[in-house]
Amino acid sequence: MSNSGPVVFVVDDDASVREGLESLIRSAGHRVRSFGSARSFLAVERPDLPGCLVLDVRMPGISGLDLQDQLARAGAQLPIIFITGHGDIPMTVRAMKAGAVEFLTKPFRDQDLLSAIQHCLAKDREAREARAQLAMLSRRYSALTRREREVMALIVSGQRNKQIAGELGIKEITVKIHRARVMQKMRAASLAVLARMAERLDLAASGMSEPHEFKAEAHAQNSVE
Repeated sequence: MSNSGPVVFVVDDDASVREGLESLIRSAGHRVRSFGSARSFLAVERPDLPGCLVLDVRMPGISGLDLQDQLARAGAQLPIIFITGHGDIPMTVRAMKAGAVEFLTKPFRDQDLLSAIQHCLAKDREAREARAQLAMLSRRYSALTRREREVMALIVSGQRNKQIAGELGIKEITVKIHRARVMQKMRAASLAVLARMAERLDLAASGMSEPHEFKAEAHAQNSVE
């Protein structure tokens, strides 16, 4: 089995349950790592690979719900499948509101768990791909000069070159130069593509805002008039 494949983590304080889950998950062709407590799970460094967490709700020390909260505060985005033998509606609602993908009550069918795992792994792959694409766009945007960012914002707001020139107090030919550089640096094949990029970066219409991944960083910019 590839060491670069997804990993299913199991956290349950019952050794017999962990062994059964490990056997089931491996039978479906997945890599699995199990832990007897939330604390032991938190103590290990997890690989930067697609994965999901099969998590018991009631455990001594840090409960499953508390672990979910800790992971959320740490910025971890690992999809979670809760399992419990003593579930109730408030517990289920809390887990699902906090982002759990599934909440299974013991005894559950093996296929229900395996289906939930497949769903979580697909969800995590998609989320990772989306984050990677956003990071790539953010890097391209950070390479724009301050003036190019201003021009980009005005372009995607629908203004023409002449309007942009008047807005910024520069010549129309200069706008065309900036526009060409923006399209090249952002690798946008069309205005529609550039507009979608700006939307994904969540840029303010003024063009002065940073993508959210870069708001905490200062970038030296060189204006070209």
